[in-house]
Amino acid sequence: MSTDYKFQGWMGLDPKSVDGNLKWQSYEPKEWKETDVDIKITHCGICGSDLHMLRSGWGETDYPCVVGHEIVGTAVRVGSKAEGGIKVGDRVGVGAQSSSCLKPDCAECSDGHENHCTNSTNTYGDKFKDGSGKSYGGYADYSRVPSHFVFKIPEEISSAEVAPMLCGGITVFSPLKRNGAGPGAKVGIVGIGGLGHFGLLYAKALGCEEIVAISRTSAKKDDAMKMGATKFIATDEDKDWATHNAMSLDLIISTVSSPKMPLMDYFQLLKTYGQFIQVGAPEDSLAGINCFALIGKGIKMGGSMIGSPSEIREMLDVTVKKGVKPWIQKRPMKDANQTVIDMVDGKARYRYVLVNEAHA
Repeated sequence: MSTDYKFQGWMGLDPKSVDGNLKWQSYEPKEWKETDVDIKITHCGICGSDLHMLRSGWGETDYPCVVGHEIVGTAVRVGSKAEGGIKVGDRVGVGAQSSSCLKPDCAECSDGHENHCTNSTNTYGDKFKDGSGKSYGGYADYSRVPSHFVFKIPEEISSAEVAPMLCGGITVFSPLKRNGAGPGAKVGIVGIGGLGHFGLLYAKALGCEEIVAISRTSAKKDDAMKMGATKFIATDEDKDWATHNAMSLDLIISTVSSPKMPLMDYFQLLKTYGQFIQVGAPEDSLAGINCFALIGKGIKMGGSMIGSPSEIREMLDVTVKKGVKPWIQKRPMKDANQTVIDMVDGKARYRYVLVNEAHA
């Protein structure tokens, strides 16, 4: 069955595309399945992952590639076997994952941890494991996605605000919730950027007793305090910051992507049996760790990757109930190249959202 709309978007053709060299081109979406949903895109958040993929920072990207995995729009075609009660005309969203095997014998999928399925498909720059084609992201007019990973958007959240939650928000909400963030908890958020600002917002929404923003300088202190931080540590402005704040936190969520982060100092901040969870994904290996820093206090170090569909729905529910409002800057979809450049230059405060003015 043909459609009366075309799949076209801002295409990255090589690593230089991250320098503002995206090209608007048509492409062939995955083969239509009756479990799929076609989405007319109105908004798409810009995520740090987009930059890594455009420049082949995490390994060679399968060009051509349309990035963008914080997609919001209108369902314009819904398969007869689609999940979730989605109807044509519904406002829906898609995050960083667009498929997993969903097989009964897959422990991850069966237990509701689809984001850790070893046969999953990323929303862009990947191939669907059933051979139905390649995945393309949201810097585009339309997107075709398996319905299991398409979410109805609550009417209380605007499309521009919900878009960056679908990757940036869930990337911190999931590890906060799973690792005890809530009343009585003392939590640190390393890095006050797109991910980190969501960390502060959701730590507050979950009711943490103390929320410590950790950054190199105090340039973002005022913003961090407005987002929900109760304390701010500027590591470049106090040479003894780790000593002054030792044994003070139950949980640290690290959102930074620098391989040179001072891990041993961060570990000092944790209480006995504290946890350090890394969500930022550096392009190089992290610095070495002295295992006695872990053994001495029984510290656990781990990682977290996006979140499952059920966790995304829970995040959206908390967002509505607690009135979480991300700090966003809207840019026209036609200005995607300049917006990517500005993102590379660190100008976002704190998430850029592309608005497809033809559809919004």
